[in-house]
Amino acid sequence: MFETLQDRLGSILNGLTGRGALSEADVSAALREVRRALLEADVALEVVRSFTDAVREKAVGAEILKSIKPGQMVVKLVHDELVSMLGSEGVSIDLNAAAPVVIMMVGLQGSGKTTTSGKIANRLKTRDKKKVLMASLDTRRPAAQEQLRQLGVQTGIDTLPVIAGQSPTDIAARAVQAAKLGGHDVVILDTAGRTHIDEPLMIEMAEIKRKSNPHEILLVADALTGQDAVNLARNFDDRVGITGLVLTRMDGDGRGGAALSMRAVTGKPIKLIGVGEKMGELEEFHPRRVADRILGMGDIVSLVEKAAENIDAEKAAAMAAKMAKGKFDLNDLADQLAQMQKMGGMGGIMGLMPGMAGMKDKMSAAGLDDKLFGRQIAIINSMTKAERANPDILKHSRKKRIAAGSGTDAADINKLLKMHRQMADMMKMMGGKKGGGMMKQMMGGLAGKMGLGGLGGGMGGMPDLSKMDPKQLEALAKQAEAAGIKPGSMPGLGGGGLPGLGGGRLPGLGGLPGLPGLPKKK
Repeated sequence: MFETLQDRLGSILNGLTGRGALSEADVSAALREVRRALLEADVALEVVRSFTDAVREKAVGAEILKSIKPGQMVVKLVHDELVSMLGSEGVSIDLNAAAPVVIMMVGLQGSGKTTTSGKIANRLKTRDKKKVLMASLDTRRPAAQEQLRQLGVQTGIDTLPVIAGQSPTDIAARAVQAAKLGGHDVVILDTAGRTHIDEPLMIEMAEIKRKSNPHEILLVADALTGQDAVNLARNFDDRVGITGLVLTRMDGDGRGGAALSMRAVTGKPIKLIGVGEKMGELEEFHPRRVADRILGMGDIVSLVEKAAENIDAEKAAAMAAKMAKGKFDLNDLADQLAQMQKMGGMGGIMGLMPGMAGMKDKMSAAGLDDKLFGRQIAIINSMTKAERANPDILKHSRKKRIAAGSGTDAADINKLLKMHRQMADMMKMMGGKKGGGMMKQMMGGLAGKMGLGGLGGGMGGMPDLSKMDPKQLEALAKQAEAAGIKPGSMPGLGGGGLPGLGGGRLPGLGGLPGLPGLPKKK
């Protein structure tokens, strides 16, 4: 979503950080470029003006221009102002009310209200263990009520039975009554939309609000609408009164202006973002993390959360035990590639790693895209059990058979085997006796730096990241930074590595050294 803006701001701010001293003219020229980049990204003009004015006011102060690294100070100011524009702290859906808590979904037709209603219900059921009832109030759009019923069947969530001829306000009142009788914790009202804002729509929304007394009114807006989204948010807030925003299609190739403008204009928080079509592809919106991504600073906390959600704990434990013995076969490699695909593929992971956002283009140019993972998994799946466990038996005739089975050629198979060999060698070093338990030493040293105590003989002293909530993860990240472990410069880890993972490797994924197609450092 923010790639174009990220590239533009990155090049502008990189020009500042490389300079020894800055004059007021330098700052003004850079802010002019920032203003242009934000306008091109479809950010509302009033928001751009207040943003650049706020940065300029702080940036031309004497302490900035005379500080040791003025360029970096300006980058920090831009970052802080971005965070403030997006809303400082992430705000989740408020369920702190008497059951059933009524959530009313509003927005224009086609913005994704019905699908988002299903996603929110699924999230509340799986994460918060709430009993949810969904009700469709859309009596105009053909099959709208059936669509919500099908989503309910798909996710195992109750939906209000349809009674033909009922008005939206009557359905709303019946839904609240049914939720009380059924012992539901939350009731989600999926209201009707229009192709544009009109008076009958607003009267209907106000009447539904009066009848159902919702605790949350969430405006669902398409992140690709750009400037128009601001007027939409303002109109709904003035007439109905919204408590938060949900942005859909954040995985699209739009310019991201809606996300940056709507919070600033309405003062209402963006609570959730839709990042895909599947029911689980709904994320909380964290302003600081989004600002980090826009400025190419990565987002380690989100990466760790993704890893915790997608990595199978039992498989990871079995893998760790094998690694400790220095073993790593092609089945393990296939598991790791599949886990990376679940976490958003190479592009998704790179976007979250500090200083790696700019690498994505280079990697795709080198043929290192997500299709490569698919091909490599296909090659491994075309092998026999014995071949996966012992790749050394793969001679020409076997490779020919595997190539035919996976739709690849011998060169692809050789690249995969080379990558596996390098990873297997590294596992031996990490877990074997010669390395003196290098992994153990590294984790112990890191834990000491972060004030987590020595790890002794095992890794028991390392916190279980999968059981930590986002606030604890952020506190851990700050603690690491305070200990001198800054993103992109992990001490003793060869630079650019993640804590305790030796270089640019990912949690539970054992690393990806020597991926085929990447040029070696000279």
